[in-house]
Amino acid sequence: MLSLNTLKIGAFLGLAAIAPTIAASESSSCRCLPGDGCWPSVSTWKAFNQSVDGRLVATVPLATPCHVPSYDEKKCVALKEGWLLPEEHYQSSSSFMAPFFTNGTCDPYHPVSKPCTLGNFVKYAVNVSSPVHVAKTLRFATKHNIRFIIRNTGHDYNGKSTGAGALSVWTHHLKDIEFKNWKDEHYTGKVAKLGAGVQGIEAYEAARKLGLRMVGGECPTVGIAGGYSQGGGHSSLASKHGLGADQVLEWEVIDGTGQFLTANRTHNSDIYWALTGGGGGTYGVVWSMTSKAHQDSHVSGLNLTFTTDGISDETFYKAVELYNTHLPSYVDHGIMSLNFLTNASFSLSPMTAPGISLKELKDLTLPFRDGLKKLGIKYEMQAEEFSNYLDQFNAQTPLVEIGVAQYGSWLLPRSIVESPKSRHELTKAARNVLSYGATFTTVGVKVTEEVTGDVYNAVNPAWRGAIAHVLMSTPWEFNKPDKMRENRKLMTDVLVPSLSNLSPESGAYLNEADFDQPNFQKAFYGKNYDKLRAIKAKYDPHHLFYGLTAVGSDEWTVSEDGRMCRVSPSN
Repeated sequence: MLSLNTLKIGAFLGLAAIAPTIAASESSSCRCLPGDGCWPSVSTWKAFNQSVDGRLVATVPLATPCHVPSYDEKKCVALKEGWLLPEEHYQSSSSFMAPFFTNGTCDPYHPVSKPCTLGNFVKYAVNVSSPVHVAKTLRFATKHNIRFIIRNTGHDYNGKSTGAGALSVWTHHLKDIEFKNWKDEHYTGKVAKLGAGVQGIEAYEAARKLGLRMVGGECPTVGIAGGYSQGGGHSSLASKHGLGADQVLEWEVIDGTGQFLTANRTHNSDIYWALTGGGGGTYGVVWSMTSKAHQDSHVSGLNLTFTTDGISDETFYKAVELYNTHLPSYVDHGIMSLNFLTNASFSLSPMTAPGISLKELKDLTLPFRDGLKKLGIKYEMQAEEFSNYLDQFNAQTPLVEIGVAQYGSWLLPRSIVESPKSRHELTKAARNVLSYGATFTTVGVKVTEEVTGDVYNAVNPAWRGAIAHVLMSTPWEFNKPDKMRENRKLMTDVLVPSLSNLSPESGAYLNEADFDQPNFQKAFYGKNYDKLRAIKAKYDPHHLFYGLTAVGSDEWTVSEDGRMCRVSPSN
């Protein structure tokens, strides 16, 4: 893997070699790309680099050692071994984890003879260490009409952390963690102020040392303050404490004009509301997030699996329906129940039960397990009680690979599983999805006001009546672009509608959804969209912040060569 220092050393060696690869009409309505006459000169970039204390990094694609003329067999083998794990990517200033958005430009699986090109990678990143670096980068991008990107770890299913010809701020190294007391009319208790680059596992480990636990993603390397909490953020602790966004009490953010703002429910409350569930990379560059830190206690966890071996398909789907029958009783006890379903297997992996003893958890699941026995299904179960959340997380949370799938989702209303008729329709929908070789993942949660308490945020209202976030995925295959495009169409036209047609009034979790979702404004943001758009206009007057399916993104178009242009006037 290329180190940050290696990248920085070579950052300006190639500046003079920028070639006019794009021949297109230049217009203020389109972002400037390398090769355009409006692209800054080498001397201008050098001056900018000096202004940000030499922290500008020119992109060298991570997989460069796997291709001519820089082929290095040893390095390439190492890259292939780690390519499907997040750790390979988040130490890079430019690599990202959604293979669809690389457009096949540079990965370890392409022929060695195929040279790497930048394609959809950012052109430069600023490894920011102060808000001044962010403000100067924003002003430079505004002055030169360059596409701007916010990047932390590169975790993003929908390609928001990259963009052709873009200049990005890289917040990954903002790792400050401070625990303190908080008291206002809405919350009294412990909180953690997290730098924008703090990842889930870093927050969990710091909290455990103080007898606390924090809400974060099931993937331990996701940045908590980024798109995770800004987009909602489901969690193994969601049924106990609420979504990631429900924890946030305050943001520090640099807006589109370069102003450093503190935002909470009483000060700059509009951007506080928008940042807290209204989507990442949209309203400003988050510098820090202050969120609730909860008292830790014992946590029980349970894994249960069975397959179709020795049973009919009808019996298998009766078991699936039986699980959905009991799901309300699980989430009502503060349990997050993670279910992976294929056309040949069923897996609870895991059920996470904070504050519940092992005996209580086994008692809660006994009716389901008795039902499986009556159906003649043999299952394997592993259940254990832990003294704290992190131990349970480390022991039972499944490994999350990246770059292995394409996704679509829908939020399943509780009413669907409470009615025998609609529950049966859900089973038929799942069966249809699985018939295409897809995976049907159910994140069973309860995040109503009863769980979250007094919160004020822009979380998609569909979450509040949902019993599960259903994530559908099809496998990713490198070097098969036509097949992958077919799978994209399958997701949009068949798989997601199989579920959304059951509850068209619901919506989807914007962080894990189909980026071709029709009417994404309603599906991802619900009734909040127009208010969010007005807040964006206030804090982003130069229209710098863009991400696919983000608020305001429908006012732009991005062509296959990466050119980004306005398609409608600003509101």
